[in-house]
Amino acid sequence: VPEGLPDPGPVTGWGLPLSQWLTLVAAIGVTGSVLAGVLSAQGRAGELSGVGLRGLRWSSRLAVLAAVAEIAQIAFNVSDQFGVPLSFLGAGPVFSFAAQTGGGQALVLQLLLHLLVAVGARFVLAAREAVSVLAVSVLAMLPTALTGHAADSGNHDTAVISLALHVVVVLLWAGGVVGIAWHLGGSPEARARALLRFSPLAAWCFWLTAASGAVNAAARLGKFDNLVGSPYGLGVLAKVAVLVALGLIAQRLRRRLRDSAGAGVLLAQLGAESVLLAVAVGLGVGLSRTPYPLTQTYTTPAQTLAGIAMPPPPTFERLLFTFSPSGVGFLVVGLGAAAYVVGMRTLRRRHDAWPWWRAVMWAIGLALVGWATFGGLGTYGRVLFSAHMGAHMVIGMVAPVFLVLGSPIQLALRALPGADTDGGEGPRQVLARLLGARYVRFFTTPVVAGAMFAGSLYLVYFTPLFTWLMENHLGHALMELHFLIAGTLFYEVILGSSLPRQPSYLGRLLLLLGITPFHAFFGITLMSSTTPVGESFYAQLQRPWRTDLVADSILGGTITWATGELPMVIVAIALVFNWYAADRRTSRRHDRREEQRGDHSELAEYNRRLQQMAEAEERRGPHR
Repeated sequence: VPEGLPDPGPVTGWGLPLSQWLTLVAAIGVTGSVLAGVLSAQGRAGELSGVGLRGLRWSSRLAVLAAVAEIAQIAFNVSDQFGVPLSFLGAGPVFSFAAQTGGGQALVLQLLLHLLVAVGARFVLAAREAVSVLAVSVLAMLPTALTGHAADSGNHDTAVISLALHVVVVLLWAGGVVGIAWHLGGSPEARARALLRFSPLAAWCFWLTAASGAVNAAARLGKFDNLVGSPYGLGVLAKVAVLVALGLIAQRLRRRLRDSAGAGVLLAQLGAESVLLAVAVGLGVGLSRTPYPLTQTYTTPAQTLAGIAMPPPPTFERLLFTFSPSGVGFLVVGLGAAAYVVGMRTLRRRHDAWPWWRAVMWAIGLALVGWATFGGLGTYGRVLFSAHMGAHMVIGMVAPVFLVLGSPIQLALRALPGADTDGGEGPRQVLARLLGARYVRFFTTPVVAGAMFAGSLYLVYFTPLFTWLMENHLGHALMELHFLIAGTLFYEVILGSSLPRQPSYLGRLLLLLGITPFHAFFGITLMSSTTPVGESFYAQLQRPWRTDLVADSILGGTITWATGELPMVIVAIALVFNWYAADRRTSRRHDRREEQRGDHSELAEYNRRLQQMAEAEERRGPHR
């Protein structure tokens, strides 16, 4: 501790990181104990075996341990921040920290979620219910990721989103390894079944851990020299070494699975992997207490509010080729591209065809999302309202058209594995059941999808919500995700074919025609307004160019009005084409059915009716 600064003492100095490490280890144990039961379940209803139920009971106990460690974290954080030994603290500062600070509120929320897991796990009997407990246990570790070390860095949305993804995949990966080794070590059949199911998930977790860790480290290190020239960089290199070792062990473990190795060899490798994962978690806790090189980030209003340095005045070239990190863009484009390629490779290995033009549509959609998030349009969209509206049009109205035409759900239904036991449920059946779930049907009904697509425009931009979202560190990221999801849901109803209850083509056309005027009226309203949207936010940026906020707001409305109609026309043409193609397919199926029956009974019945009508007309003729 530098001379002159208050020192809370060794109890807090050691107690804070140890309580953080204990929380993470307990959370991994909670996740692993639930995963062990889910991965080993079998049967139509997914009943948990005795081993699975024992794992649920352990998850309840470990959730209580995590809650106790989080209470200790709250007290140690107050001692650390005030520089006061723990024995000198009163209840008042602790309660104030928990109730009034972002870090304290995150820990309290995390504590409550772990207590919810502790109670809920006691009443779980089937795998479907255990998945809900698993989701809550993973969610419980996100609040501190959203408000902790990463939220103080530059490019905060990239750092926070990459860290949140990092935490989720590490929980699933480490939890699966620990849960299988611990709870299924004495059940060879259940362990073999769980390992075969866990192996693909572990492979995804390995690569996602590496990718999210690299993005998060880059957001904090800034330049390559800091990787070897700072204590934080050396800690990152240590984690890289552990990750490489984990990858080698995981590869050998998968090879042992294919070769049907003995139980002792498998458990030894699972144990080694568990130890290395515990070391990686310890290094992560150490890094969370280590200053990183990019500490002087908020030197301008643009860096403070938008997370980036103010770019130069926009030009056509800069709007195309400027780059700035974006957590949402990296997440959507990276995961979307990787999952689609893996799905196509899976079909190719089965010698199953997939239309090439659908892959092209998906690639175009992802490229548009990238341009509107971490490309030039997304960069200027953080500091300029007109560019923001252009990015919104691309994210919410243009990119979703191509993403839906890429048919990712159909690809997933064909590529995902089915059930591996009689009467069980595999990933394909889970996805199919999810598509038919009640809440999915609710959000994909034409009225709700249309209201989200058009109504959210008025809710966000004509209320103070827009300013709040732009001023919040994660607000802009949440807004991008919302408009992308809303646009994708709407176009899935209009153009998709993956929903169990798809509206008729006439109903889709009427929905499209009914929504179009709302977009046009929104753009016209922006063009005629004399009050800039988000005036306080853009005024605080102190932008040295395009300082007329009213003119820029009118330009944003013009962009919205001018570009909003073109996607609708394209969608209408695609809808009519799909309608025509569907009628052709129905007609061909009808003709094939008639040919197989051989008697052409429906055609004969139709001809008889025409003959009867002609005869009746002839009989009525002389009396006219």
